Amino acid sequence: MKEGDVILVPLPQADGQRKPRPAIILRAFPPFGDLLVCGVSTQLQQEVPGFDELISRQDIDFPASGLHTDSLIRLGYLAEYAPAQIIGVIGVIAPERHRRLSAHLARFLAPRPTVLSRVLGLIPARYASTRFPGKPLHPIAGKPLIQHVVERCRLAKSLSDVIVATDDSRIAEAARRFCRVEMTRPDHPSGTDRIAEVAMRCDCDAVVNIQGDEPLMDPAVIDAVATALAGQEMSTAATPVQDPAEYDNPNVVKVVVNAAGRALYFSRRTIPYLREAASRSLTEQLAAFPFLKHLGIYGYRRETLLRLVQFPVSPLEQAEKLEQLRALENGIPIAVVKVNYDSVGVDVPNDVPRVEQLLAQRRG
Repeated sequence: MKEGDVILVPLPQADGQRKPRPAIILRAFPPFGDLLVCGVSTQLQQEVPGFDELISRQDIDFPASGLHTDSLIRLGYLAEYAPAQIIGVIGVIAPERHRRLSAHLARFLAPRPTVLSRVLGLIPARYASTRFPGKPLHPIAGKPLIQHVVERCRLAKSLSDVIVATDDSRIAEAARRFCRVEMTRPDHPSGTDRIAEVAMRCDCDAVVNIQGDEPLMDPAVIDAVATALAGQEMSTAATPVQDPAEYDNPNVVKVVVNAAGRALYFSRRTIPYLREAASRSLTEQLAAFPFLKHLGIYGYRRETLLRLVQFPVSPLEQAEKLEQLRALENGIPIAVVKVNYDSVGVDVPNDVPRVEQLLAQRRG
C-alpha cells in the first residue's frame, strides 16, 4: 500500500456499525506505517464547497480508482489506520490529485495568523561585564549606549512600548530619563530569564528581545522578527555570511533552516559541512552555499517565553552555550527571517570609536 491508493476500510456509519467503505491514503507515517486516510462518499448532496473534491467518470484517473460512480473525496472525514486494519486496495488516484489533496489539507490545517495587538520591545541590561563593566551606561556620541538602543527600537512600527529590564539601580536611574524601566531579580542566569520575569507581569501578546549593545540596530529587523510571530511561537533573524573571517569564527553563530524557513540547528561550528568543497578556499566555500549568520534578536509569544524558561538547560544548549537550542530540543519551532543587516555591537571598549564613526556617517 502506498500514498494515493484507494482502499477499503471499516468506516463507522450513522447506525454505529462499521462497514467496508472506500478511502484514499493521504499519508503513510514511518516507522510502523500507520495510514492517514480520507473517506469517499457517493452522497454528492453533502459536498462542502471549497473543501470536498469530486471525482467523476469524466476524470482521467476515474477508471483506475476502482470506484463505480461519481463520488466525493471528503477531506473533512479523516481517520488513521494501522496496515493490518485495511481490508484491501481497490485502485489508485492520479499523483497530481494526491498532491493537490495533500496541499489543500495542509493549507486548511496550517496555523492561522494571529493579530498581535501588543508587542513589547524588551532590552535586558546588566552592569557587570567581564570584558566591559558598566557597558550600558558608557557614553557613545554624547549618550549612554543603552539610550541609543532604545531610540532605535522606538523607530520600529511593531512595538507598543520599549522597556529596559535590569537588576542594577545605576542603569535604572539613567534609563528612566528616556524610557520605561522594569527592575528584575539579580540571580537570572540569562537575558531570556530576565525578560521572562518582565513579560510575566506585563500585559502583552508577545515580546521582542533586543540586545542592549547594538546602538545601530535596524528597526526594520525588529519589525520583521515581530511580524513573524503572527503565525509562529518564536522567531529570530539571520543574514548571509559574507566575510571569510566569520566562516570559522565560533563567536559568529550559524543557523541552517528548512524549506519553510524554520531553524533546523544553530551552531558555533560552520554548518553545513561542504563535503565536495571542503578543500577549497573560504571564499569559494562561501560562494558555494548561502551560509547564514544568526543575529541575536528573538521574538516570543508571551506564553511560549514563559513555557521556555521552565525547561532545564538542555544538553545541546550546554554543549554549544546557545540558549535557543533549548527551544529546539523541547519542540518549539523557531521562524528565521532573512534580513539584509549585519549586527554592529559594542563588546569591548575598543569598539566604541568604530561605532561612533558609524553613527557620525549615518548622521551625515
